[in-house]
Amino acid sequence: MKDDNATKYAAESADGDDFAVVVDSDIAGNEAGTNLDKKDMWRMGKKQQLRRNFRFFSIFGFTMVLMATWEATLTANVLGLINGGTGGLIWMYIVTFFGMFIAILSMAEMASMAPTTGGQYHWVSEFAPASAQKFLSYLVGWLCVLGWQVGNVAISFLVAGQLQGLIILNHASYIPERWHLTPIIIAIITFCMAFNTFLYRQLPLVENLALVLHVLGFFVVLIPLWAMGSPTASASDVFFTFTDGGGWGNTGLSCLVGMLGPLFGFIGPDSATHMSEELRNASKSLPRAMIATMVANGALGFVMLVSYCMLLGNVDEILASETGQPFIQVFYNITKSKAGTSVMTVIMIVIVGCGVINNIATSSRQLWAFARDKGVPFSGWFSTINHKVDLPINALVFSYVFAVLLSLINIGSLVAFNIVTSLGIGALISSYTLSIGCMTVKRLRGQTLLPSNFKLGKAGLAINIFSVLFLFFTFIMIFFPPVPQPDLETMNWSVLVYGGVVVFSLVYYVIRGRHTYLGPVAYVRKSA
Repeated sequence: MKDDNATKYAAESADGDDFAVVVDSDIAGNEAGTNLDKKDMWRMGKKQQLRRNFRFFSIFGFTMVLMATWEATLTANVLGLINGGTGGLIWMYIVTFFGMFIAILSMAEMASMAPTTGGQYHWVSEFAPASAQKFLSYLVGWLCVLGWQVGNVAISFLVAGQLQGLIILNHASYIPERWHLTPIIIAIITFCMAFNTFLYRQLPLVENLALVLHVLGFFVVLIPLWAMGSPTASASDVFFTFTDGGGWGNTGLSCLVGMLGPLFGFIGPDSATHMSEELRNASKSLPRAMIATMVANGALGFVMLVSYCMLLGNVDEILASETGQPFIQVFYNITKSKAGTSVMTVIMIVIVGCGVINNIATSSRQLWAFARDKGVPFSGWFSTINHKVDLPINALVFSYVFAVLLSLINIGSLVAFNIVTSLGIGALISSYTLSIGCMTVKRLRGQTLLPSNFKLGKAGLAINIFSVLFLFFTFIMIFFPPVPQPDLETMNWSVLVYGGVVVFSLVYYVIRGRHTYLGPVAYVRKSA
């Protein structure tokens, strides 16, 4: 039943015919989107409650900065240097880029078919076999909530570590303590939350500026490395020196264990999907932004990674740096300047900090969308939109409080904190796998696909199958410990926590979820 805000629009169909639809919307004018946006929302049975402030370039900047691939190659390479060495790190980067690029092609097609903030759980609801739609969609929704909510504190932890590394570099008298990171993390999250709440209307402009900084910062960091550094090994040694520092007894397996670092740099292109109801001309702009992000960030990351490995020097000495950040030590070894190193590092901190802003926006929208479909407890509260600012303030507040509480774990145990924050990748990878898997089954059964502006065509089935196989393999590798026969301190307990969240979601489903959650497919207009 439509409310008083319902507005009648003429939306243009894909074949050029005009038809009248009634769009339930709190937003009017250009901020409600194009006719194509209105048609998509009408087909999916969704009410337009958020302003479509984003355009292609700003959403492209949003995903580029959230992924921050070249920055991630510098900050998240420790595991790869230990397990695989420079050769393993580079080749695993190439393999990971190719596999994730194929997976993003699959998701870009689904995003064009159903450009909704719900993302993966909505796609599963529409594309899974009818008998499994409700349950699988519910499970994927919880996995997405877990992945994006945990991501807020995980990225903030990286920024806090970089800030602490700079303090150590510039102040020899400073004695770092583990708990020092917690107030820094909380300060970062608080600033990013304030920005998402009070300066949200400026977010598209900030994304444009952050994208420029992301690209210019790449050259500001790279040029001093090239100009002042000298290769410490030949290209053949860098590309083909593999190590088994973890002691696996098999170099190939060691390299695979180290792929978590490269994978971290390629998580996030789907963030644009969770902002799609704030994106103008979403079914066209969304897949273009997702694919362009992978290509551009992949290229920047590869150049930075190879340059870093060529100039690295003694790996053991770098890993033992007092800063706790090997890349800071490399910067300092090359520039011989604390000021120069600080400037280069601050650039990275600012860019990754913008990524925290974007991650909070993404996590709150995904939670809001899932609550809109009654997938979480207190759905009515989480799905509320504050119409003074047209934002899901309650979902934003929860994302902030949850991140702050997670950051407190670091005070008691760094191991426990790392376990919790590493969950994000596993949760998102599994959501990718299940959603693409449903599309694969649909294609195998020869069922009609929804019309879309981006199509994989005849290659679609092969691309989907490869994506599922690659993602499933990476999902397994994510939960490997860094060394064989680990003790309590070195064991990767992420799989235990991951399983705990899945069990909780299933218990809630049995008790209440199956009675309240219908899944997005229940609201879709079948005749659209």
